[in-house]
Amino acid sequence: MLLGIPEILSPDLLKILMEMGHGDEIVLGDSNFPAASHAQRLVRCDGHAIPALLDAILQLMPLDQYVDKPASLMQVVPGDTVETPVWADYNRVITERAGLEAPFEMVERFAFYERARKAYAIIATGETQRYANIILKKGCVT
Repeated sequence: MLLGIPEILSPDLLKILMEMGHGDEIVLGDSNFPAASHAQRLVRCDGHAIPALLDAILQLMPLDQYVDKPASLMQVVPGDTVETPVWADYNRVITERAGLEAPFEMVERFAFYERARKAYAIIATGETQRYANIILKKGCVT
């Protein structure tokens, strides 16, 4: 263990975050997301909810300050009546950790999958809420 690193972050996830460069993207996928079939690099965080992982990641990784929307959400499929309360949790965490308000780009489902295939890594989580998938674009540390 090390001081100052949230214990929810595994060594594998820390390594991925360290390897990523400015503009690289990481996906936090919910439990329904096809992470294994889409990932160039896959990190398993089964049993963990995305808001807790998001909070821990943003303690160490800045979001890209040179784009309008450094976080992307999977848009609800038209006609689907599912609620997305987890998005409010994401907004709260990003506002607290990154000081950003309204940081989200909405991405159509299949465009989200395509973008996920190009991401530096995908984190497979235990998040059970639908449409909880989020893409983060890494910023500069200094």
